[in-house]
Amino acid sequence: MEELKQFGIVPIDVGVLETLFTSYKHPQKKITNLEQKGSLIRLKKGLYAVSPMISARLLSAELIANHLYGPSYVSMQTALRHYGLIPESVYTTTSLTLKAAKIYENSIGRFEYIHCASDYYPIGISQVVENDYAYLIASPEKALCDLIAYTPKLRFRFVKNTKTYLEEDIRFDMDEFYKMDVTIFEQCAPVSKKKTEINNLIKLLKR
Repeated sequence: MEELKQFGIVPIDVGVLETLFTSYKHPQKKITNLEQKGSLIRLKKGLYAVSPMISARLLSAELIANHLYGPSYVSMQTALRHYGLIPESVYTTTSLTLKAAKIYENSIGRFEYIHCASDYYPIGISQVVENDYAYLIASPEKALCDLIAYTPKLRFRFVKNTKTYLEEDIRFDMDEFYKMDVTIFEQCAPVSKKKTEINNLIKLLKR
């Protein structure tokens, strides 16, 4: 399956795969056969990834999340765990998107997409570049803003409640919190769903 190795771990559209197998009478049957053999992994209708047993490389949930549904960027607990800022393991890859909210489940895992406003979306997005691929993920500051803004029923009116939430509820690395870039919080606050809570982050950081 050398022809599949060229894609590495980047998700592949079914149209690209069909052009790869034009010598076959029924390219779609060949694709189905490769999926049944475990050489291809179906991520959703029309989108596949090359199996690690063919590519000899681990798949990236962040990269898959970007390709499954977009425009989107990985955020919230997924990003905070990626940066080592919270201790809990994360079993859903959560992203923010300009499109409608959506959930995908496949053999790789569960991918959740939360809608956010267009003026809030572009703040604090980072591009992570690996050897031969790249994906979009929230900066640590934006991931924290997103977690607070898009966790239902999460409200804290006072700075002391904010500190308790960080230290006890999500067990955030507070040494790293006090090194964070306040300008991202300041950009998020006016266009956020939870201005008071984000402003409390700013106050706590400036103490």
